[in-house]
Amino acid sequence: MTTNAILQVLVFFVVMLALAKPLGWYMARVYEGKPFGLDRLLGPVERALYRLCGVRPADEMDWKRYGVAMLLFNAAGLFFLYGLQRLQGLLPLNQANLGGVAPDLAFNTAVSFVTNTNWQAYGGETTLSYLTQMLGLTVQNFVSAATGMAILVALIRGLTRRCSTTLGNFWNDLVRSTLYILLPLALLLSLLLVSQGVVQTFNSYEAVTLLQPAGHDKPMTDANGHPVLDEQGKPKTESATAIEQVLAVGPAASQIAIKELGTNGGGFFNVNSAHPFENATPFSNFLEVLAIVLIPAALCYTFGVMVGDTRQGWVILAAMTILLLGFVPLGLWAEQSGNPLLIGVNQQVEAGLTGGNMEGKELRFGITQSVLWSAVTTAASNGSVNSMHDSYTPLGGLVPLFLMQFGEVVFGGVGSGLYGMIVFAIIAVFVAGLMVGRTPEYLGKKIEPYEMKMAALLILIMPIIVLGFTALAISTETGRSSILNPGPHGFSEVLYAYTSQGNNNGSAFAGLNVNTPFYNLTGGIAMLISRFWLAIPTLALAGALARKTLVPAGPGTLPTHTPLFVILLIGVVVMVGALTFLPALALGPVVEELMMRGR
Repeated sequence: MTTNAILQVLVFFVVMLALAKPLGWYMARVYEGKPFGLDRLLGPVERALYRLCGVRPADEMDWKRYGVAMLLFNAAGLFFLYGLQRLQGLLPLNQANLGGVAPDLAFNTAVSFVTNTNWQAYGGETTLSYLTQMLGLTVQNFVSAATGMAILVALIRGLTRRCSTTLGNFWNDLVRSTLYILLPLALLLSLLLVSQGVVQTFNSYEAVTLLQPAGHDKPMTDANGHPVLDEQGKPKTESATAIEQVLAVGPAASQIAIKELGTNGGGFFNVNSAHPFENATPFSNFLEVLAIVLIPAALCYTFGVMVGDTRQGWVILAAMTILLLGFVPLGLWAEQSGNPLLIGVNQQVEAGLTGGNMEGKELRFGITQSVLWSAVTTAASNGSVNSMHDSYTPLGGLVPLFLMQFGEVVFGGVGSGLYGMIVFAIIAVFVAGLMVGRTPEYLGKKIEPYEMKMAALLILIMPIIVLGFTALAISTETGRSSILNPGPHGFSEVLYAYTSQGNNNGSAFAGLNVNTPFYNLTGGIAMLISRFWLAIPTLALAGALARKTLVPAGPGTLPTHTPLFVILLIGVVVMVGALTFLPALALGPVVEELMMRGR
């Protein structure tokens, strides 16, 4: 690592940690119903929404009612988004005159955005109209993120309440998360991005004249527009010269802001935040990558405030930060070292911009900002990219892959990452309890068989989905037919695809044709299970904890606010991820790295 790279990484983490406390304090006051400033301005809007929808925010729900409300709301969003895509050819704000989306792709995309995954098997500017992007995708970016935050708040209430059967009101938590947290932050970030050149317009796509005409091979077509084939059945081409290019534009900045803040990740354009209209300058790049982890980091402090001990939040934030910091240097070393099989790339890196592996990376960001983004977006359940992960070296590609396989708890999605890490904390105290022969406790609540069953479900469902669908894809001709690269790299592409969907991340390794009925259907199922089959056990866990009384700390109680617990928590996360996925990683990036080095 160069000095320049170290400074860039340190600046990012310092700013992130500095913002965690003030934003976390603000969000705690939002959820606790205390004055926080914006309530005076937006309070009438909140109350009007409740009246319009017939919601009584003071009417609390048990975990089952809370879960049913959450499922019904997200089901309605799924059907609405599916229908919007299928009918977009008949609807307004369709400047490119795009037709309806195919059924299997519409299903996959609807599931993807409702589950906060934002996996994209399509190119945004060539598939979706402005209306679908705004009314469909952007709205889901807000409410899917708010859903994860609501589930987290319900779990926190379960930890703090005594002998209670209720966890709050889902509609109240959903509205307050959206209105007071996500909307103001997204508006601020949108304005900052527009100032950097990120597009925000309703104009039609622009045709511009090229400064230098470009020659290319153009497919030949007959009078009906069908391809002309040669004697071998291959499409014929003819020489052509392009003198202009059509530039896709649109209301991008508003979607980019919430895609990052809500750990959504779906790009307005096909190449996501590698596109200059989505991510125009190094400063916009810094703002976007910071936005990815801003809320997940701040929620750790929110957790500490709401449980009455801010040390608990700092411990979890420390564990997340150390895990992420441990992988960024590995990615930087791998990418700055380059490929030893290629002449001239294994040179000393200057300022992180020359030498090393620059394939698939933007020159305006360089290796350091590309690797940092790849680690942050997969540690947080975001999935946006500013470089192409398929072009990384084997170990460089292993970093984002393995970070997802931890279960998206190293920051993770807004809300979902923290409630996943709290589950790992419960497992950590259970392991510690086994060591001393005492019933484990976490924040004064005894962890008994029911709680451990729910925790076991939460850590086992994801690996079953990821490894099961990966095995299905590589063992069937339908799945293998989409692999464009043979050998271990092709296996890594399939493993990455289902790891991304099975963890509600959404980033793509590329190099795999996933826009097929097989991958759209299996991927959609993986995303649905990984979101809601984890959310329901989390709420059940919250309900069980809320019914318990507080147990005074005793001599055998493990303190959960110390550096020792940080180490134990990190150890549990790493051990679970390593034991589950190292055999699969050995078949992909590990063996590819050994082949690259001639071993």
